[in-house]
Amino acid sequence: MSADFTDFVIPDTAVSVAGLTDYIRLLLEQDEQLRQVWVIGEVSSANNHRSGLFFTLQDPDHGAAIKCVVWNGQLPKLMQRPTVGEQLIILGSIRIYPARGEYQLSVWQALPAGVGLQALRYQQLRNRLEAEGLFDPQRKKSLPLHPQTIAVVTSPTAAAWGDIQKTLRHRYPGLHVLFSPATVQGEQAPESIVKAIERVERDGRAEVLILSRGGGAVEELACFNDERVVRAVANCAIPVITGIGHQRDESLVDLVADENVHTPTAAAERVVPALEDLYNQHQQRVISLQQVVQGKLTTAENQLQGLGERLRRLRLDKQVQQQMRMLIWQRQKLVQITSGKLQQATQHLEMLRQKLTTLDPKAVLKRGYAVVRQENGMIVRNATELAKGQELVIQLGRGEVKVRVTEVGDKGSHCVARVPRVVARGVDKGDKGDKGDKGDKGDKGDKGDKKQGDFSRDQGAGRRRGRGDLHG
Repeated sequence: MSADFTDFVIPDTAVSVAGLTDYIRLLLEQDEQLRQVWVIGEVSSANNHRSGLFFTLQDPDHGAAIKCVVWNGQLPKLMQRPTVGEQLIILGSIRIYPARGEYQLSVWQALPAGVGLQALRYQQLRNRLEAEGLFDPQRKKSLPLHPQTIAVVTSPTAAAWGDIQKTLRHRYPGLHVLFSPATVQGEQAPESIVKAIERVERDGRAEVLILSRGGGAVEELACFNDERVVRAVANCAIPVITGIGHQRDESLVDLVADENVHTPTAAAERVVPALEDLYNQHQQRVISLQQVVQGKLTTAENQLQGLGERLRRLRLDKQVQQQMRMLIWQRQKLVQITSGKLQQATQHLEMLRQKLTTLDPKAVLKRGYAVVRQENGMIVRNATELAKGQELVIQLGRGEVKVRVTEVGDKGSHCVARVPRVVARGVDKGDKGDKGDKGDKGDKGDKGDKKQGDFSRDQGAGRRRGRGDLHG
């Protein structure tokens, strides 16, 4: 080997330990994959130091190990404190410790592996959904009191489906049940449940939806913690009640559903009331209604009786009689006053009628006076206004005559007129209806002077004489 060694070319300079260590540090610490890496393993040893916690994370199956350190400032932020024998998932970065030429994992976060990791993921999803308001009671819908159509989402081979049918038939016969089958266990379960819910919504007949499954291990119920199923239930337009057969833990679907119970049978009982319970409730309402009505009737009767007593104490009958007497007296007084007023008005009217009668020219004519008019209608007031042979019209109390002046004299202021046989009229135009008085009966009997027809009027006395002359 010494001969072979002499064949090597020895460089003028060699890399120092620090230089090599620094070169390795740069390679590791600047690598993007190693600057933030997740490592899973089992804690094999752990030592507390004043600067932090030092522990070893190993892979028992392959015999590999890596040293890890959590500095004091990062310890309170860990989800899980490293303990010997625990499976952990570590988030950290590779760092070189030059003094020993060793690399180690500087830990930022430590999470429990296995069941612990599932619980952590469950809690993280729950916190996120809760922050979105999906668990808010205000957004939950009320279940219908008496639904006629119910949809059920579960496995067709599960005992839960049989329990639900039996309970519904027993409690509410004649109910219409829509079955939307789904896988409720395994990797395909979340997608199958989501599709089953969507089928029910598209159908549109169901008034409420039961999502159920029988009991099982925690891992078998993992589909009810899947985010896709949770959001499908939250967005369902139909009220959803869950009956998942586990009582120790609540799934996220239970939290987001409008109502949740622990078993499929309890879900069916919650959805529909029992007919027997309905009958008992009806009977109780009838009894309550009768009691209320009877109470109201009793109260009304007591009030009526009290009012009757008050009326009797007030003696309203006497008050009514007194008011009736007062009304009768006032009526009589009103009749008397009205009769007096009417009598006064009647007397006044008669007086006015008599005055009008005395002022009526026709009334004067009926007393025997006459009005003499010229042909132009002018009234003759003086005999000197007339001339011999002039025709005049004499208006009498009843009718008028047409005469001709035969003599005019100054003495005594009189004139003589003769009635022409052709122009004498015995009926006034205004007296046509008095057929029984065509002429003056008293004058008709004067046959000796029928042709002459002379009349005389004494202007001073106004009396008709036996002859036909009118004396002024």
